[in-house]
Formats: sequence, structure tokens, C-alpha cells
Amino acid sequence: MNALPRVEHRSVDVAGVQVFYRESVPDRADAPALLLLHGFPSASHQFRRLIDLLGSRYRLIAPDYPGFGNTVAPSDFEYTFDRLADVMEGFVQQLGLRRFSMYLFDFGAPVGFRLATRHPEWVAGLVVQNGNAYEAGLSDGAREFAALTPEQQGAEDIIRGLLTLEGTRGQYEGGVPDPSVISPESWLLDQHFLDLPGRKEAQVALAFDYKSNVAAYPEWQAYLRKYAPPALITWGANDGFFPEPGAHAYLADLPDAALHIFDTGHFALETHLADIAPLIADFLDRLPE
Repeated sequence: MNALPRVEHRSVDVAGVQVFYRESVPDRADAPALLLLHGFPSASHQFRRLIDLLGSRYRLIAPDYPGFGNTVAPSDFEYTFDRLADVMEGFVQQLGLRRFSMYLFDFGAPVGFRLATRHPEWVAGLVVQNGNAYEAGLSDGAREFAALTPEQQGAEDIIRGLLTLEGTRGQYEGGVPDPSVISPESWLLDQHFLDLPGRKEAQVALAFDYKSNVAAYPEWQAYLRKYAPPALITWGANDGFFPEPGAHAYLADLPDAALHIFDTGHFALETHLADIAPLIADFLDRLPE
């Protein structure tokens, strides 16, 4: 049996935000680093099992964004995707990271692509899992969601409907052929953090700002074409928000990317960890020194 890696749990101050993160301590000091950028409505805890599997071989770093998990932000923090990226940029600089790969999942894509376009020299490679950057990857429901505005009657109620236990559970079980394989602790822990004071308001603000990500798709695609980072794309085909065409769309700009589609929903690691983890390991091992 392989021993579990040592995993440290720390917080670092980034411009007044106490950013919580998990970091594995690999067996090799020069092991490749992978920044794990989580999705909605989760946090760094969604990567616990992946860290246990790969943390001895690679330096895996999983922060919580402001408004998520164990990170603590000031009461006047402005919840936009630009500001999330600002904090993650400062986080990377605080840790002294210079060259690393990024795992982009869901909200991790708009955060990670902002980092990549600001600092292309940082990016050794991209692992994309249901992290959308193309119009083709938006379902009708996602398009309607991105179009919501604060002035629209009932818009906030639509968003808050996703922030209930039923809505959170649905994010995990939607599109999954056998939901019994998903541990209920996943959505219960997410809901715990969503129910903390001020967290739902943060998510409403981010939801209304989601259209800024769609507007940035051309910039992100231009980055991919210009810098052509090595990429591994894994995708849950039955994602209700980001369907399978969003995975194939990457190949227009990254024709050499490895693409793997799985019969599951949004949180593909919950059901296909045993399939995806070896793909990540092989990808990291093949990156140029």
C-alpha cells in the first residue's frame, strides 16, 4: 500500500484576505507543481482524494477563493471574477511560485485564464475539467444564467435557488448514471460553507458577474493560440451547464491537446477519479523540464 502524502493546511494574508490552502509535500523537492482551482459551489476540499493519490509525486496546491471554503475576506470585499483572480495572483506570488501547471474546473477556468493571460510565463501546462472557455460549451440554461442582471425581476431568486441543499446536491448528481457512487459529504460540506453569513450574497454577486467571463472568451482563446500551453482536457459529458461540445472546442486552438470524455456529470472527479488521476500524472510527467 502506498503511504498517503503529507498535506499541510495553512492560511496566508493576501491584501487583507486570509487565503486558506492545502498543499502536499512530495517526495522530491523538485516535483512539478499543480495549482488546483476549484469550482462552484465547492472549495479546496473537492480535491482531497486527488491530493491523497498524487500528492507524494507532485506539489499539489489547492486554495479557497474569497467567499468559499475556509478563506476569510473583509466584509467590504467586492465579489467579481477579476477580484478573485487578483487574490489568486497575490497568493501565487506569496508562495513564490514561478512555473506551474493549473487545474481549471468550473469557476477555476475564469480565475485561471485571468492568471494565464496576465502571466503566461507562469504556465507550464493546463488540465481542464469542465472548465469552459467557448460559446459552444454553454448550455441554454447557462446562457440564460449568464444573462441575468440585478435589475431583472426574479433574477436573484433564480440564483438563490441554486444555493439551497437541493440545488447543491443537484450539481453533484446531475448527469451521473449512478448517483450512489457520490459521497453525500461532498454536497453537505459545500452547503455548510454556503450557509455561513454573507456567503450567499457573495455567490449572488459572482453570478451577476458571470457574463464578464463569456465576454473574455475571445481573449482566452487568443492566449491559447499564441502560447499553445500543453493541455489535458477531461470532461463529464453530461454536465448540465457545460456540455461536451465545450471540451471539443478547445481543439480548435489547442490541436495537440489530449481529450478524454467520461460518462458523468459536472464533478467528474467524484465518479472517475481512478481514471482521471493517472491521466494527470502522465501529463505532468511528460511536461518539458
